[in-house]
Amino acid sequence: MLSRVADSIYWLNRYVERAENIARFVDVNLNLLLDSPSLVQQWQPIVITTGDLALFQERYGEVTEANVIQFLTFDRDYHNSILSCLRFARENARSIREIISSEMWEQVNSFYLMVKDVANSGLKTSQLPEFFQEVKMGGHLFTGIMDATMSHNEGWHFGRMGRFLERADKTSRILDVKYYILLPSIKDVGTPLDEVQWMALLKSASAYEMYRKRQQHRITPDGVVEFLILDREFPRSIQYCLSEAERSLYQVIRPTQGIRKNPVEKVLGRLRSELDYLTVEEIVKMGLHEFLDNLQTRINQTGEQIFETFFDLKPTESNSSIINN
Repeated sequence: MLSRVADSIYWLNRYVERAENIARFVDVNLNLLLDSPSLVQQWQPIVITTGDLALFQERYGEVTEANVIQFLTFDRDYHNSILSCLRFARENARSIREIISSEMWEQVNSFYLMVKDVANSGLKTSQLPEFFQEVKMGGHLFTGIMDATMSHNEGWHFGRMGRFLERADKTSRILDVKYYILLPSIKDVGTPLDEVQWMALLKSASAYEMYRKRQQHRITPDGVVEFLILDREFPRSIQYCLSEAERSLYQVIRPTQGIRKNPVEKVLGRLRSELDYLTVEEIVKMGLHEFLDNLQTRINQTGEQIFETFFDLKPTESNSSIINN
């Protein structure tokens, strides 16, 4: 497969997955405010977890609900906004229309146009939950269409690698949102408010029902952390995502595998295998935020290795911007 084609399929999936997960970030706060109207609004944690707080402050100044939602959702000049991610996804899909199915192109195109229309027309606050639900469903639909209409060949596996690496990174950042929200109110740990916050986080990760089926007890911080990081069966857990990314990597490198291990196999395999033997007690002991920060760094390193190993192209502005975020 041409490096250009593999690169575009990989980034097409990363951008669609990123758009969906940005919607989940904002949904964390919207769910919290819906479930607990008396809770003091905290929007800065959402921006902090993107790694772009300095850029936000430079361009918007005050951290308000309206500014954060505009920045993360509709800002045409911010390369990680939902609108920008879908624009980049559409550009990548257009460049490989002869490789992907027509249904994949139609979904990416209509997905982008839907968000663009909303950006142009505006939304009332009461309409935001429904809009973010549409964004999440748009991401689900693209994934289903790709799996159902594209041959499960080398290109498909590059797409899966992009999707699952992006999802693992964003699940870690959704967990990090909870860490930052807790900082100003550590006294609330273990209270009903604390449980409401963890429940909102599970719902934002589409994990609430599966958590309850697996855990069979009340929501606890350790239980949620274990489920979203270490569960081997839930498709949004970090362990599951890294395992699936590694599985697709093996399908890509197997035909040409030599004696020396592929560089991506080394870094991704080491990260995934460490999670195999990690316990939630060890994660809590080292500090949830510290663990997640290290994890995000290593996932970024995996992305860089994929680029250097398989694509070896001069990165475009759109496709290179995601590596370091």
